[in-house]
Amino acid sequence: VIDVHKMCLLWFRFLHVLVCECVPLPDSGQIHSPQCPQLYPVNLQKQWEISVPDGFQINLTFTHLDIKSSIILYILSLQVLYDEKVLGKFCGNENSADGHHPGYQPILSPGSRLTLIFQSDDNNPDRNQNVVFSAQYQAIDKDECSAPKPEDGSGPLCSQICLNTLGSYLCACHHGYELRSDQRTCMLSCGSGVFDELEGHLMSPGYPNPSPDALSCQYIISVESGFTLSLNFSDKFHIESVDTEEGLNCPHHWLEVIIPGRNPMKLCGGTSPGLINTNSNIVKLDYNIDNQGQSNGWSLDYSTHRVTCPVPGQVAKGKVTPSLTEYFYRDYIFVRCDEGYKLMMDGVELMGFSTMCQSNGEWHLPLPECHIIDCGEPEPLLNGGVNFLSGFQNQYLSVVQYHCNEPFYSPYGGNNVSLTCEADRRWRSNHDVILRPACLPVCGRPTKQNENHFQRIIGGNDAGEHTIPWQAFINVGNSRGGGMIIADRWILTAAHVVVMNGQVQTPEAFSIHFGRTDVHQILETPSLNATAVHVHPQYNNPNGLNYDHDIALIKLKDPVTFEAAIMPLCLPSEDDTYDSGMIGLVSGFGITDKGNQRRFLTNKLKYVHIPVVEQERCSNSLKLIPRSRKPIVTDNMFCAGTPEGGKDSCQGDSGSGFTLQSEDGRFWAAGIVSWGINCGQKGTYGFYTKVANYVDWINKIMREN
Repeated sequence: VIDVHKMCLLWFRFLHVLVCECVPLPDSGQIHSPQCPQLYPVNLQKQWEISVPDGFQINLTFTHLDIKSSIILYILSLQVLYDEKVLGKFCGNENSADGHHPGYQPILSPGSRLTLIFQSDDNNPDRNQNVVFSAQYQAIDKDECSAPKPEDGSGPLCSQICLNTLGSYLCACHHGYELRSDQRTCMLSCGSGVFDELEGHLMSPGYPNPSPDALSCQYIISVESGFTLSLNFSDKFHIESVDTEEGLNCPHHWLEVIIPGRNPMKLCGGTSPGLINTNSNIVKLDYNIDNQGQSNGWSLDYSTHRVTCPVPGQVAKGKVTPSLTEYFYRDYIFVRCDEGYKLMMDGVELMGFSTMCQSNGEWHLPLPECHIIDCGEPEPLLNGGVNFLSGFQNQYLSVVQYHCNEPFYSPYGGNNVSLTCEADRRWRSNHDVILRPACLPVCGRPTKQNENHFQRIIGGNDAGEHTIPWQAFINVGNSRGGGMIIADRWILTAAHVVVMNGQVQTPEAFSIHFGRTDVHQILETPSLNATAVHVHPQYNNPNGLNYDHDIALIKLKDPVTFEAAIMPLCLPSEDDTYDSGMIGLVSGFGITDKGNQRRFLTNKLKYVHIPVVEQERCSNSLKLIPRSRKPIVTDNMFCAGTPEGGKDSCQGDSGSGFTLQSEDGRFWAAGIVSWGINCGQKGTYGFYTKVANYVDWINKIMREN
């Protein structure tokens, strides 16, 4: 009893099945006597219905059976029924201790249902008796295909092939047959079969056994365009034929191979045709047998090969890759040009090129050409030009050389630059650096020199053409002044030329001319426009006695091109000095005289050579001037002239240059005509702004503006 109680408690713990009379149970589970593990009640009839899905059977196994014996079996018993058929009746407790009770063999239901009926009598069972049963059931798949043929003569489930499935079965047919609508029986079928896989196997119905009579089968092998089919017939080939004097004849049985674009091939006899290369992606097979004679048929394996394209030609100055002996459908080739060449097709440049082998055996694009690249015209050089040294029409590896318009410009770095047209279509001085050449103005080297006559400007010599090419002629209202060209857009002059009544004149007030030595010719040429005027910030001369910092810069609106008549003057360098006695050149369009104290503004550019005077003598020349009328002298100015007088600059020359010449022949701006007392008189000198003191300021103004 203890064992029974443990068993019943275990089943309750894991299954929790509520059993009701005549209620179908799940597909698997356990059934036990009522009120287990308590004693069953008296006068009780209990019925269980077990139902599983169609196509399944019920396997019932008793794990314990101990029913009190009864004189009347139907009064105290357990019955197992399928429909109304009794599959088992159990009572008593024989051999139940070791499990070998009358129900130890499993019961398998013929169908998907089972009924269990338990009947108790009116006797109270002894509490010491084992009055209980327990059983397990499970749905199992029914193997319909292994069942014997029905006795009613209705035939097998499937006429040819039966395939068991979970809970059911499927019928199938042999090659050359197809399933009828009843899904059980098979009928012959070999028409309209289409095979589109790249490989496959075909055979006649019944092969290698004789084919059924009166066949008309059609097979179509159709694969993707771009592939060609090969048919490989097996050695076992038999189609009824007739031998005639003309040879083998196929009057009643034949296999016809139809390839587009070719004559059909009618096959029969006992010799296999072997391998047939069709060179087509479509093949039609017609197999015909009349109702007489016998043919064992045929079988074949078919395979495919990709269509081939012709080997491409060569590309001049280029390379075709990959280089193969054969090219097939969907293969790609690429064309790359040699260094210095570009891909071209129909006059259009290509960034890259590839072409594919098409299904028709042709390349989808023709090969391009490789044309030599060109770098285009070399960038023009301001104030210079370019010469071709080698090559043709700016093409790859052409070499050009830049030059400057000498003697007015010189190449940056001192040497002319040679450039080569490289593969990246750039002109380069070498493979790594792109050098942009530049032409720098040549300063202080006029193409002609004045003779060294030491006459004064007042009554001095006329300057020859191109001898003082840095001279500027400046008109400001009714006043005349001068200046020096120091860059293509900058004029150096005196501050008092551009400042009147304490006000810096506007750029529009200036009329500026270059390149002429005659005022009449100058005034006939268009004036250059000024765009800005920069006066030294420390210049302050309200009473006309303080010319310290007498320096200014005028910026031109447009740059000028230097030539023989217009060249810049050099600024002082660190090596340039103002040694006493050095002869300088002063020029200008200021007052001159013709003797007898007659003075007037000249219409010709004049020049004079005068020496630099030591600073102490410059100061001493002003001792006789009353303090109230004596201008101040600073280290920002120097004086020049001769003690006997007669050689000096004068009114109208203001802003013009006092130039010195270095040992290498270069003229440089030593001074700016600033002020003086009684032009050209004995014991007086002209005073000049010392340009060397202002080089940093000059460069700063030009750099920032």
